[in-house]
Amino acid sequence: MLNIRAANAAEFPAVRAFYHRLIDQAADYGYPLGWEKDVYPSPDQLRRALSRRQLYLGEEAGELLAALILDRECNEGYAGAPWAVAAGPEQVSVIHALGVLPRTQGRGLGREMVRAAVAQARACGSRALRLDVLAGNLPAERLYLSQGFRRISTVRMYYPDTGWTEFDLYELPLIEE
Repeated sequence: MLNIRAANAAEFPAVRAFYHRLIDQAADYGYPLGWEKDVYPSPDQLRRALSRRQLYLGEEAGELLAALILDRECNEGYAGAPWAVAAGPEQVSVIHALGVLPRTQGRGLGREMVRAAVAQARACGSRALRLDVLAGNLPAERLYLSQGFRRISTVRMYYPDTGWTEFDLYELPLIEE
């Protein structure tokens, strides 16, 4: 079982090294994430999330195996989506940069991280939890669907690491409508 906790700003070097290792291992395991070192997640994004205590780490026996960012920021492509939950930006939490070291796949670590994000989003009063997944990222799609998320739509969005690309938008309602 993972020990999941908010990281602090002093952990930037370890968090950055984790994401670099994740990108390298994903390529070694034959599944490139579409992420680039120091582009996504960027050092600025990591520092901002760390300073706001919005970056969560999943550790086991002192080893960093998983991480994610949970905040209220989203790509402008979210604006026109047919979301199931009516909510303003201050009422929505968004998962970013969920990564689990590929060598640990199949152990349920991604599910543990998502469940922790759901609990944290509920605790901060969010009405919905949303995210985007690079279209065709089947492992991520299976993970989110298994945790109760619904695919809302596919939209073309721009990110520095991917350029203009198709992304699937997912939502998990956290309130009863």
